[in-house]
Amino acid sequence: MRLTALDEVSERLGLKRGQGLAEARAMFPKIDVMDEDGEADQVLLEAIADWCDRYTPLVALDGREGLLLDITGCVHLFGGEEALLRDILKRLFHMGFDVKGAISSSPGLSWAACRFGRGGVIDDETMKEVLAPLPVNALRIDDAMTVSLHKLGLKRVGDLFPMPRAPLARRFGTQLLLRLDQALGANEEAISPRRPIAALSAERRLAEPIQAEEHILQLTGQIATSLRPGLESRGIGGRVFELVLFRIDGRVFRIAAGASQPLRDPERISSLFSERLNAAHDDLDAGFGFELLRLNVLQHDTFGTAQGDFIGDGESEIALADFVDRVSARLGADCLQFAELRQSHMPERARVFVPAMTAGSAQKKGDEDLAFAPRSDRPLRLFHHPEPIDAFAATVPDGPPQRFRWRRIVHRVVRAEGPERISPEWWIDPKEAEERDYFRLESDAGRRFWIFREGHYDGKTAPSWRVHGIFA
Repeated sequence: MRLTALDEVSERLGLKRGQGLAEARAMFPKIDVMDEDGEADQVLLEAIADWCDRYTPLVALDGREGLLLDITGCVHLFGGEEALLRDILKRLFHMGFDVKGAISSSPGLSWAACRFGRGGVIDDETMKEVLAPLPVNALRIDDAMTVSLHKLGLKRVGDLFPMPRAPLARRFGTQLLLRLDQALGANEEAISPRRPIAALSAERRLAEPIQAEEHILQLTGQIATSLRPGLESRGIGGRVFELVLFRIDGRVFRIAAGASQPLRDPERISSLFSERLNAAHDDLDAGFGFELLRLNVLQHDTFGTAQGDFIGDGESEIALADFVDRVSARLGADCLQFAELRQSHMPERARVFVPAMTAGSAQKKGDEDLAFAPRSDRPLRLFHHPEPIDAFAATVPDGPPQRFRWRRIVHRVVRAEGPERISPEWWIDPKEAEERDYFRLESDAGRRFWIFREGHYDGKTAPSWRVHGIFA
């Protein structure tokens, strides 16, 4: 067992990370330790990352104890780099966290200044001056390379500046020079945000926190109104919206709502979150209130504008879309299903059920999904899995049965139509898949079935029969 983290008192006593617990107890018998909980630490770090979204949407996790924020274009909103960094550190300090931060044009330099330096705002002119006195492991190199550099007397980053690059590359590889160039800003390094970037976003910072649901919905409508000019200028409408609520104690709530059609109307957008707030009422703890509300457009689609006819203005279509949006927001996107066609000859693959929220996108595909038109009508009810039946007195080789037993009931056939032969799809089905001959049968009781024979009569084994659907 080894030490993985230390407080300030332990560091002043001379304990080190990675030191054995038995050795630490021998030095200081009264040392207090607790087991590490990596999952809880990760949850806490992600919660802090959510809180940092108030400064920039480009937030990335950096290991187990760090965050990287790309604040390009966001600094002027907080009064400059010094003010932004001071605000972050002050707020986190009042939340009970002892953190260190640095701002520079290089992620590598900010990483090094936070962990091995004093942090702060670093200008481009002083990058070398700040990086030179730091240890070589501040370049984010592995322990083996660090030990090799120490053996050569290269203990500080500044010791590498006068060294020729070619011998360093031959001895230590290109990784050392890459890390050095990244820290000095000579080689750009991009960060990977933990969340997708919204196409459009608008927010409202409040002088006094709010708690009531009606106040949240009212502000949501106001924020949606400020989003409308941006949507109109791009000719789009929002399909998936996200309402982000920043609680005053640092906790962040994210509520997503989708629409079956592209939306711009602030009232309809606000109504979506009215249903979502009702569904998530028990999980949404306002606490002492929310101080910041943000509305993001996560997905969008082309907004089709069409002139209304002389009879009506399309209120029925709007009412249906509004019903789908409200029910899906309250009960979930999968509560209403829509049958969407697929390009497949096999009946069970020719259609799939998708959430009704995507019905608008499916209809815009035009005839792309209708490339295959069956030669006969399909049953109203199609089974997901064809059910086996016992067929009797079937005409050999391609005729329908005279009687068949399904679900312990014998049906006598009075009318038959077929066969309709459907071959397996060789690019999907296995080689042993056999052809199907489908028949439309009507029983003496007036019931109509859609059955098929899988395979052909070969004189050795009889083919299997299955019922795939019911017409009436």
